Amino acid sequence: MTIIEPRSRSVDVPGFGPEYAPMAALAMTGRPVVSTLGVEEEFLLVDRLTRAPVARAGPVIDAASPVLGDLVQEEFYRCLVEVCTRPATSAGDVRAQLRSLRAAVADAARAADCLLVASGTAVVPPAAPVPVTDTPRYRRMARRFDALVDGRLGVVCGCHIHIGTADRAQALFLANHVRAWLPAVQALAVNSPFAGGLDTGFASWRALEFGRWPTAAPSPLLDPVSYERTAEALVASGTLMDRRMIYWFARPSEHQPTIEFRVADTNADLDTTLLVALVLRGLCATLLAHAEEGRPPPDISLACLREAHRYAARYGPAGYALDPFTGEHVPAQAQIAALLRAASPGLRAAGDEPEVHRLLDALRRKGSGAARQRAALRRANRLRDVVDDLAELTTGS
Repeated sequence: MTIIEPRSRSVDVPGFGPEYAPMAALAMTGRPVVSTLGVEEEFLLVDRLTRAPVARAGPVIDAASPVLGDLVQEEFYRCLVEVCTRPATSAGDVRAQLRSLRAAVADAARAADCLLVASGTAVVPPAAPVPVTDTPRYRRMARRFDALVDGRLGVVCGCHIHIGTADRAQALFLANHVRAWLPAVQALAVNSPFAGGLDTGFASWRALEFGRWPTAAPSPLLDPVSYERTAEALVASGTLMDRRMIYWFARPSEHQPTIEFRVADTNADLDTTLLVALVLRGLCATLLAHAEEGRPPPDISLACLREAHRYAARYGPAGYALDPFTGEHVPAQAQIAALLRAASPGLRAAGDEPEVHRLLDALRRKGSGAARQRAALRRANRLRDVVDDLAELTTGS
């Protein structure tokens, strides 16, 4: 396995094909180029009476498919559905697509006597393990990794952001240079404080649950050649079942010219999802604009990055963060402010800077998804009311 030493899904993503051809124009020109972006959101289906996850993805997807086609898909557990936007360039387009996708699937869920809920983990636990979706690949995964498949705490929902790139080399360049900023991105999107009916003490318990899977971690530093060798070795050794199980927090798509980011919880507040997507695109544009300067990736160990992500999962945007660049403990808000400064050239190039600052101000005012879940429990003292708040917010944005 060859790794660069620094100096000092179950199906193809729909719509991520020819639409990304213009990304070949992402020349390293010294100025940011606005790329396309796409969003994948995973949702829970919960029973209208118990508010616990319920295995009704099949009928929900069947009902939504005539409207959405392949933009709605099954996931690993039968209580999950995933929606995928088509590539977009404007914040307004992304917002409109996400709103439309959520509304269509929520309608299908109601017809199946359940609710669509955006939360990184289930607030009310299922009474019995939720079965794995009955496809050949998922059945093989469940057999191979049976110790990780419990149908209870392991039922988690993430939000994945795709940014268009010219080729795999650019995707890996971005993965190498952006990874120190991803804990701050993760902190913005925490939305899973509850698991098993209890407050975990973490803002993102999903991060810990999903982190039990192989490669669900910060990406190593790789170039195209060492990426191929590493991917092949992971499959050949049995660590992974196939290359689609490469779950690094930033990874090049195996099928499309994109880089995919996998650090965010699914959020009921659509504004949070949009904020994360726009910040990541701005950061990528800024980094690519300076790629020709040949700066090496920041000299940061994987152990330090893992600890920084653990801080993000524990505290979210409140409290303290671990700065991967310095190894110092700093206020999480200071780290988020530094992230926005780093992304600002790309945000300005896309015309997104005012919108991002508006969204960030709103997040600070309303609180993170995790903080809002806890506030809902304090108001009503019932977990079912937390679920109802999430369901309303998921489709009411």
